[in-house]
Amino acid sequence: MYRYVPSLTALRTFESSARHMSFTKAAEELNVTQSAVSRQIRQLEDELGIRLFERVRQRLVLTEAGASYVEEVRSGLNHLKAATLNLLAYQGVGGELLLACLPTFGSRWLIPRLGRFTSQHPEINVNLITRIEAFNFDSENIDAAIHFGDANWPGAITDKLMGEEMIPVCNPTLMERGQGLHTPNDLRHHTLLQLRSRPYAWQEWLKGADAQDINPAAGPKFEQFHMIINAALSGLGIALLPAFLIREELSKGLLIQPFEHSIRGKNAYYLVYPEKKRGLPRLQTFRRWLLREASKHQSE
Repeated sequence: MYRYVPSLTALRTFESSARHMSFTKAAEELNVTQSAVSRQIRQLEDELGIRLFERVRQRLVLTEAGASYVEEVRSGLNHLKAATLNLLAYQGVGGELLLACLPTFGSRWLIPRLGRFTSQHPEINVNLITRIEAFNFDSENIDAAIHFGDANWPGAITDKLMGEEMIPVCNPTLMERGQGLHTPNDLRHHTLLQLRSRPYAWQEWLKGADAQDINPAAGPKFEQFHMIINAALSGLGIALLPAFLIREELSKGLLIQPFEHSIRGKNAYYLVYPEKKRGLPRLQTFRRWLLREASKHQSE
């Protein structure tokens, strides 16, 4: 399995030599002789069959292959270092879980609940990074992600958390302006706020509400839910939003729902993680907790 993996000593020697561009300084850092460093590099080059360094005017420089290789080696060594520090810090119990999460879902749904997880499992630290664009488990050091879409994710395991009910909402003052909002057809007199990740939401809602002669794509476009929520709060127009993300604004009357009609799409929120990490204890602990929270949310 490890036939093509050089020794850790050789890789550390190579990384140090490349960082210092000096066998002598690498030897000082590694507490070995300069000849030992030279021998390690020579053996590594022989094993790989590729030149990693060359001399240019008595100066040590990386070859093109060496420059590319050292970035990968450095990344691998950093991952090993992090894993070792994590093991030592948590004594093999718990550890850090890196979770990619949609920004508004994370700030409005997940983070308010994380305190319960932390109190139940203080041995696990959940580190969150926000992500809108697609991610790749093969090239990124992410343990799991919360994704909105369908359940089809090659090479990964998906657990459905919840769907979403999209409702139209606006600042209460819009009900009093101009033509008001008495029927869905009155939306032709108002601005429809658009979310780039839900490009057909208004089209679907207007069709279901039997609204006529309204351009569903007209209106300013926003990248994230928190932007469009603030736009609606500011009275810039009517937004079509997941009801669970704006419960507080609705309960306080900061946003109102002018029409009862709502839509539910086929897509949903999923916890996604690579198959190779299915046995990670801290991930499975978090997964069980998250599924319970999602189940409670749907019964509220």
